Amino acid sequence: MPRCSIISLLPLTMDRITQWVSSQEIPADLTIRIGDSIFPLHKAVMVPKCGYIRRAVAAATKDPFATVELDLSALPGGADAFEKAARYCYGTNFEITASNAAALRCTAAFLGMHADDLPRRVDDFLSQSALRSLPTAVTVLRSCEPLLPAADDLLRRAADAVALRICNEALFPTRSPPGWWTAELAALSPASFQKVETALRCRHADPHLLATAASAYAELALAEVLADPAGAGDDDHRQKVESVVEVLPSGADAPIPAAFLCRLLHAAVAIEASHKTCRDLELRVAAVLDQATAPDLLAVALDAAGERVTNTDTVRRVIAAFVERHAAPESGGGRSRRASMSGGRSASELDAAGAMERVAKTVDEVAAEMATEETLAISRFVGVAGAVPKEARASHDCLYRAVDIYLKTHPELDEIEREKVCSVMDPLRLSYQARLHASQNKRLPLQAVLSALYYDQLKLRSAATEEEDDGSSAAGKARAQARADASLARENEALRSELARMRAYVSGMQQQPSKGSGSSSPAPAAKKASFLGMVSRTLSRLNPFKGHHGWGKDTASSIAADGRRHSNTTHVVKPKRRRFSIS
Repeated sequence: MPRCSIISLLPLTMDRITQWVSSQEIPADLTIRIGDSIFPLHKAVMVPKCGYIRRAVAAATKDPFATVELDLSALPGGADAFEKAARYCYGTNFEITASNAAALRCTAAFLGMHADDLPRRVDDFLSQSALRSLPTAVTVLRSCEPLLPAADDLLRRAADAVALRICNEALFPTRSPPGWWTAELAALSPASFQKVETALRCRHADPHLLATAASAYAELALAEVLADPAGAGDDDHRQKVESVVEVLPSGADAPIPAAFLCRLLHAAVAIEASHKTCRDLELRVAAVLDQATAPDLLAVALDAAGERVTNTDTVRRVIAAFVERHAAPESGGGRSRRASMSGGRSASELDAAGAMERVAKTVDEVAAEMATEETLAISRFVGVAGAVPKEARASHDCLYRAVDIYLKTHPELDEIEREKVCSVMDPLRLSYQARLHASQNKRLPLQAVLSALYYDQLKLRSAATEEEDDGSSAAGKARAQARADASLARENEALRSELARMRAYVSGMQQQPSKGSGSSSPAPAAKKASFLGMVSRTLSRLNPFKGHHGWGKDTASSIAADGRRHSNTTHVVKPKRRRFSIS
């Protein structure tokens, strides 16, 4: 082949090597082909310094003067790295940088170059310059990614250097602001970042430092998805989210903030990531749910545009996973022997109870916000609001507020549906102010109203009994009497308003003309008997202690216990009998 035809096949980056061959006026007897690039070289230069080429030439021909052509398309680093290696063999200087050092090192190892030649120079550059600062170490780590598996050892070395620089920056910041180093991690692939995580664990880095690095990397790498989940539903974004979530450290190793995990879960659900990815994020959020705020958890329930409540099932699964995590130690006999013998609660149990109470309050606030959605089905509202056990709440006032908002937003519900909505709360756990409001709330089902009213009566009777036992002294009797009077006044006021509504209802019924009767007006005695009979039947029919759809069971048991206490007590508070008299 004529020399000019060979030169015409070379790219511009190979012109200088061609000039070396032309200037020496020695015909090339070694042709290296790498993809579309062709390198006309000399065996006398390349064979002594490259063991791979020496063995390939010896296997290709026995004639030392014959021209040999070799295909090195499998060379790590490609034509660019081979060009620099050839320059080195010809004695031409070139610059080793953080971006090409890894490719040169892999090329030299592939060609079998002597350890004291190009490999030594590259190793000196890496140890003395490239791996001694965080930005250049990240550059070396990035350059190793397309060279795998040839650059596997160098990748671990670069990852360890990055981890070391991160630890040093956390202890002794060299720039301002102190967290500047987190932006450097965004350029890494998920696989390379996982190597950095492993190196940080091997160096026993602080868990909060690992969490900061992981959350910063995920937020920067997924910035486009987190900013606009609705417009990032293609396969590339979906695959990127799944790969980043897969390499996040576990909650035990690094407590990633709950607010960021909620944002990530919302984005994963919005772009329809895989079930494995979404479930992984749900469990991560559940592990730190006691640290989440109501806006954090509410964001998970919103659609991709953040306008409507659609993902209630995701929120319900997160809450259920949290409840299951905290219920498992208690059901498995996790209490310590000393705590059980002393009758007290261990520190872990107190922490779990506090976390459960915080989550219950957050769930009540989220349920109140979700209740304003007009298209929210009863089952979805009940699924979220009832995901936390009723006994986890010291008071059901916040839950009552959510129920009232839902009933106000959905006025078309019938009695059965309203009772289903109210089934998530216990009226016996309402405060006095909430029970007073409930007794006058026309949106609540009647059984809920009467349960609240009769619970006040039960508390007054129980308090009176205790005060009779404790009020042996004159001062104690006076204080007990004052409390009883005040409680009785509040109770009578609530009952008076209830009876006034009932009288108005009965009067309206009586003023209507009788249909199918010949007389224009009944006798006065008949009116009074009819009125008393109707009130009696109404009170018996509205008696909450009979139990209806779950209402009044706790109240009935409490009254039964109260009756047993009264059977052993010689003193009876007589004003209690006058509550149901009509005068």
